[in-house]
Amino acid sequence: MKILYLGSDQGTSKHRADALLRLGHEVEILNPVKFVSGVPLAGAIHRYLGGIGLVSKVQTQVLQSVRGSAFDLVWVDNGALVSRPLVDKLRRVAPRIINYNLDDPFGTRDVNAWAQYRSAVSAYDLVVVVREENIAEAQALNAKQVLHVYRAADEVAHAPRELTTEEKSKWQSDVLFIGTAFPERGAFFRDLIRLGVPLSIFGGKWSELKEWPVLKHCWKGAGLEDAYSYSTAILAAKVSLGLLSKGNRDLHTQRSLEIPSLGGVFCAERTSEHLNLYREDEEAVFWSSPAECAEKCAALLKNDTWRRSVSVRGHERFVKNGWTNMNVAEMILRAAFE
Repeated sequence: MKILYLGSDQGTSKHRADALLRLGHEVEILNPVKFVSGVPLAGAIHRYLGGIGLVSKVQTQVLQSVRGSAFDLVWVDNGALVSRPLVDKLRRVAPRIINYNLDDPFGTRDVNAWAQYRSAVSAYDLVVVVREENIAEAQALNAKQVLHVYRAADEVAHAPRELTTEEKSKWQSDVLFIGTAFPERGAFFRDLIRLGVPLSIFGGKWSELKEWPVLKHCWKGAGLEDAYSYSTAILAAKVSLGLLSKGNRDLHTQRSLEIPSLGGVFCAERTSEHLNLYREDEEAVFWSSPAECAEKCAALLKNDTWRRSVSVRGHERFVKNGWTNMNVAEMILRAAFE
């Protein structure tokens, strides 16, 4: 098929577009964020004013870019800056328009950032969500069809590989966390440090937390945006932590698939979805408090045999589960054309 992909040309969005290419489709990517990147205070306008003034600029640029073109499908990834009028007008170039959203657009964490998305929900032929709560929430906004999936790891970016001696030396860590700082994470990691966990943190905004004086010696740098650095850090770590975003009502995250896909040791918050994905203490390790997390990390670091077993079995279970970008893309395309 010929697909117009409205989404970021970086990160996991780019991975999904690449998966569509690997499936044999022709994909044209337009990144809505780039059309407003020069607008002063664009981030604040988006978050607090629902994108007023931004979405009209996005609409104009997108429609100009596709004028005279025809597609079999429009895939809107995220869609925070894609308005209802734009979705309606895209009917001129494609018979099917779908939305895939990793975030929690029906929650309250992001203030008004999802106002445009919510106004467009009923215009899509298919809305794809990663939280069970979002099914009923999308239906309440008159979504035509809703598909619930787990998130996915990428077959290429998150493929296991052997590290070189130099990579091991540069990236080695005992207990690793990669992610942005949130208020609840500061207190959690403060407690882990006090309990003796040898922690390494990569990510943004950590210096803004009140716990920064305690955390700063564990902080190794900003977020690892490129796939090579991200995957290498996980492969070189003995244990990789998975934390949830409370404001996003997460029960699993990208790390829940990416770490086992790479063959890392996944040590995460105990949730119903994590327990559905992996057998506890065999394919992944779970905890419900800082004290239990510290205990599990200490046990893993002391027991090389157990750690290797969790790594191997976790990867095998990930492969069996099949939550990869190509598999999920195929599920979505089948649902879109049922």
